[in-house]
Formats: sequence, C-alpha cells, structure tokens
Amino acid sequence: MAKIEVLSREVQVLTVKEEDYICITDIARYKNQDATDDLIRNWLRNRNTVEFLGIWEQINNPGFNPVEFDGIRKQAGLNSFTLTPKQWIERTGAIGIVSKAGRYGGTYAHKDIAFEFASWVSVEFKLYLIKEFQRLKEEEHKTLGWDIRRNLAKLNYRIHTDAIREHLIPPELSAAQTALVYASEADVLNMALFGKTAAQWRGENPGDKGNIRDQADSAQLVCLSNLENLNALFIAEGHAQPERLRRLNQIAIQQMRILTGDGNLPKLGTSKKGSDA
Repeated sequence: MAKIEVLSREVQVLTVKEEDYICITDIARYKNQDATDDLIRNWLRNRNTVEFLGIWEQINNPGFNPVEFDGIRKQAGLNSFTLTPKQWIERTGAIGIVSKAGRYGGTYAHKDIAFEFASWVSVEFKLYLIKEFQRLKEEEHKTLGWDIRRNLAKLNYRIHTDAIREHLIPPELSAAQTALVYASEADVLNMALFGKTAAQWRGENPGDKGNIRDQADSAQLVCLSNLENLNALFIAEGHAQPERLRRLNQIAIQQMRILTGDGNLPKLGTSKKGSDA
C-alpha cells in the first residue's frame, strides 16, 4: 500500500496482481467529504461511465460477462437506474473495480478507470493526480533499480569470497585469521574503486550508517559487481595482491568513465580534493 498527496488530499494506491489500483473513495472526498459512496454511485449510473467500464473490461478481462453488461447498459441513464460497485462486480465479474474492507478500506479502481473518475470529479484534481502518481512510479523504479544492483553486488561478492576461500586460505588458519584475509581482499576492491579502505571510510564518516558500499551510487555498484568477478578470476589465476589491485584500479577507472561519462575521475590514492586516501 502506497500513498500520494494530491491537492492536500491523501490518496491510497493498492497493488493487485502487479497492477496499480487507486482509491476512488479518496478521490471522491475532494468533492464531498461526507458523501463519497453517493458520489461513486452517481458516477456509476451515468451511461457514459457504464460504456467506458464495459469497454475496459472487454479489453482486459477474459472473464467479463457480456450478457449482464448488456442488461446494465440498456438501463443506464434511466431515472430509476442505480448501480453500486458491489453490484457491478458481482453481476459482470468485473476486475477493474475492487472493494476493500478494513483499515485501508474503500473502493479502488484500476488506474485507467481511476483517472476517468477523477476527471468526472475535477479536471484539476485529475491532472495533479496523474502528476503525483507518475512521481510515485519514478521513485519506485529508482528504488527497485538500486536494490537490484545492490543485490547483484552481494551475489558477486559470494563468488569473490568463494575464490578467496579456495585459493588464498590454507586449512590451518584459524577463524580469526580467515576473517582477516576476507577483510583484506574486500579492501582490495574498496581501494580499487573508492580509493580507501573500509576502516578509512568509517574514520572519515563516523556519523553515517552502514558501510562504504551502502553509500555507493548506481554506477559504483555496477562497477563493484564487475570488479568482484574479475578479482575472483585473478585470484584463481594466481596473481599476487598488489598486481591485482593495480589492474582492478585501472579497470575501475575505465569503467567509471564509461558509466558516468566523466573523464576526470580520481585515480587510486587520491580524492577529488587532492588528499591521500
């Protein structure tokens, strides 16, 4: 359940089978705070509304009942005609409108239908609703993209640690000694990409949560994933740590230039301010 604010009104957004449904009860409150159900019923009894809903269902719903729809359409617009969301759903098998009980209860409609209802309520409200809904989707995509890249980095880190365990850790090492080797190799990647170790970053950022990699941007996470795979390969090939660090740093600089379009990225051991890392 997500929420957006439209002209100082809170509007809830529900995901149903990977589709976005917007609370038209919240939209109705913009026009009449105390008679939202009546407003929705008045909209449903409109002939143009019934035609729109029927076409939407025929396009998107294989289980839609066309016989019942024809009966409703013939009565739509008559003074005696009434229709509630529950009646529409039960009689036609509609999926474009859903009723939800409980804390976040109300009548929800697929975004296509919700925008149509908002236009009927207020053109101004509809335009702001579309704007805020698009902003919500953009934020969700940014978050999803970052999570995917972060998880990719974590998966590649498993490949990296497996290579360390197989090629760099003799069986006689203690658990504490093994941890030092892992940390050392993790800092090879940190130095190659960020120009500093995890401990150096923590010393420079005592108030920040997480670690140096949690603060990485999308381009750095993509590059980190590549470096982890390459370092695992270099370890398996028997290259010494200093040589691997040098090669990984060169690759990091090259890849970050491509990913960011910046030809002036700092080299290993320097920061953008010119100080030693």
